Amino acid sequence: MAYQNIGLEIQDGVAVVTINRPKVLNALSPDTLKELGQAVAEIRSTEEARVMVITGAGDKAFVAGADISEFPKMNALEAKHFAEEGQKVFFALEELPIPVIACVNGFALGGGCEMAMSCDFIYASDQAKFGQPEINLGIIPGFGGTQRLSRLVGRAKAKELCMTGDQISAQEAKDLGLVARVFPHDELKDSVMKTAKKMASKGRVALRAVKQVVDRGVEVDLKTGCAFEAEAFATSFVSQDAKEGATAFLEKRKPEFKGTFTS
Repeated sequence: MAYQNIGLEIQDGVAVVTINRPKVLNALSPDTLKELGQAVAEIRSTEEARVMVITGAGDKAFVAGADISEFPKMNALEAKHFAEEGQKVFFALEELPIPVIACVNGFALGGGCEMAMSCDFIYASDQAKFGQPEINLGIIPGFGGTQRLSRLVGRAKAKELCMTGDQISAQEAKDLGLVARVFPHDELKDSVMKTAKKMASKGRVALRAVKQVVDRGVEVDLKTGCAFEAEAFATSFVSQDAKEGATAFLEKRKPEFKGTFTS
């Protein structure tokens, strides 16, 4: 499918989505959100993609927020629709059955921070900045920022960031648990791809199981979460990849995982 505002490439099991509007710091317009949703659906439908990476074009921004130039045209109903559409796309991103890495190469503000938080984890450049600056426009986050941020860094810090509009460094974001790892700017993309390819070499069913069990488990009590784990363990145990993994271990060779979600 041809896209105007994003790029999509799939190679060696890794799907790379690039928000490609560098002149406006990759701001999320309604059309860009629509294309991102279409790309997520395309990735979900192909067995070729085992891991997804999302990043921004250029060296300045991952995504610097929603496209503010669209705001004066919106009434309240249109603003609600815009927020709901963004939330729908980010839920689709979050619910992909494959791992998703946010490769944050610059500003991740507003919708950019919200998009990064919808991924499984964030790798960031040491030049990256994070924040929810919507308060400076007299509004609040609309793509899930108040909700995901509070779950990741705690209510007090989430309130502080959303109420002040302050930006934080990649290192502070890592210290808060928002970012998994920070890399020198020039090493970021290679480091992300190294991790993505490593995960792409693992069993597809097991990767999906880890993602689902962790995401479901954090919302429930420990015993219920462990019950989810036992069920997913049993499902992965009878997969084609589990048989290959055990056989390769006993034969002292590297496993070749070729299973699908249905085998």
